[in-house]
Amino acid sequence: MKHLLFVWIILLLSSFKSNGQQIPAYSAEDVIHHTSSKDTVYIINFWATWCAPCVGELPAFNALKRRYDRRPVRVLLVSLDFKENYPDKLALFLQRKNIMPEVAWLSDTNPNVFIPKIENSWGGSIPATIVVAPGQSFKKFIEGTITEREISKIVDGLLK
Repeated sequence: MKHLLFVWIILLLSSFKSNGQQIPAYSAEDVIHHTSSKDTVYIINFWATWCAPCVGELPAFNALKRRYDRRPVRVLLVSLDFKENYPDKLALFLQRKNIMPEVAWLSDTNPNVFIPKIENSWGGSIPATIVVAPGQSFKKFIEGTITEREISKIVDGLLK
């Protein structure tokens, strides 16, 4: 019986994925590269499971994923969770909250190095969101909470 319980726990832990995908570890350069297609608008949110305002915003990003699912718009949630929480605790959190957008974990741990690569004006607080349209040379950075409506207004303007 103990053997079956152990096997079940191993299978359960190995199946923790965000929306059917494993959670990749990205460096700041990977985030930039992953969001650089000229024909796509990207909504990139930096957040953590321990940040109450960040968690409060997650339903808005689920809604944005649904709203723009058939449009050239991608939502990427970049977790700044602690290394000891990656991937197991992070995956469990995403599964429990039914998070639909793509999720990556930021593997860079020194904010003095990764913040300037992402956005020079970023003071380091989260949540932080960037809307970027590389093909239109557009980038809008928002430090602090933002609503689905505010992001939609920016994205809709870029899609016209």
